[in-house]
Amino acid sequence: MSDESKIKTSNIEEREITKANGGAALFGIILGLFVSVGLIIAGATLVERKGAIGGITIVFALVLMTVFCIMFAGLKVIHPNEAAVYTFFGKYYCTIKNAGFYFINPFAECYNPSATSALDELATAFVKPATTDKAETGVGTTPKSSKKISTKTNTLNNRKQKVNDALGNPVIIGAAVIWKVVNPTKAVFNVENYNKYLSTQCDAIIRNNARLYPYDVMDEDSDEKTLRGSAIEIAESMKAELQEKVTEAGIEIKDVKITDLAYSDEIAAAMLQKQQARAIVAARQDIVEGAVGMVKMAIDQLNEEEVVVLDEERKAAMVSNLLVVLCGSKEAQPVINSSSIY
Repeated sequence: MSDESKIKTSNIEEREITKANGGAALFGIILGLFVSVGLIIAGATLVERKGAIGGITIVFALVLMTVFCIMFAGLKVIHPNEAAVYTFFGKYYCTIKNAGFYFINPFAECYNPSATSALDELATAFVKPATTDKAETGVGTTPKSSKKISTKTNTLNNRKQKVNDALGNPVIIGAAVIWKVVNPTKAVFNVENYNKYLSTQCDAIIRNNARLYPYDVMDEDSDEKTLRGSAIEIAESMKAELQEKVTEAGIEIKDVKITDLAYSDEIAAAMLQKQQARAIVAARQDIVEGAVGMVKMAIDQLNEEEVVVLDEERKAAMVSNLLVVLCGSKEAQPVINSSSIY
């Protein structure tokens, strides 16, 4: 075919039709039908004068009309961001990726094993589907009964799943995947259902990557990657691994984002207490460091200005009292001493 560009894929040689010749073909078919009708009329008039020739003319016109009627099946309409893969008696025939009005072999059939037939939809209409917390995109806005493939950008919202992190703590993690079909031929021939294939690979890769990192680390100065602190880097790693897996299915991964991340319910309360304890310890440490500095400054200033002369025992008592006031979690209650401190 002169209007086909050939692109080599892994399993099959893709033949893409780029010439939208549907308008010219439709005009030719309609013209042929008018010619057939004219031959039928002419044959009917010839039957009275030349019986055999008139009969042959009518039969030829009927055959010609039948052929042109069959050719109507070869007219195909492809909408923007849509593609179609056709087979001819079980063999790959061609792929149409660009929007337009085309004419191909009338016996070529649009092939997409992941599409749901109208009969299947009617059968499942009376069955209530099981509820799930996972939202999967199909083939864009194209109806499920259509065998055409959407090349629009789609979003796969991966369900929340429970995974053990590198420390063995159960965490809940979920991700959103932005993807599109870039090679429809691979999508229909290399895998049975490219939507389910993408979903399954996404599940496996999220689980495998979550097991490699801890949710969080105890040491704040540590450079170790964590699910909470290095979510962007881990998502990029997931994207690269997922792209490697789904290239065979003709899918391009545009982006992967971690949308849900939390400790599992059974340990969430304990981990919250652990985080609170770490925050309290860090705060107390800062308070003690500041209090010691203030006590030292007070004693040094009293000695320099000779406001009062304190022996070592009184200095110790003063330090103790100041630390209690400065480090205490409650407001100090003053005590007035009316007698001598000695």
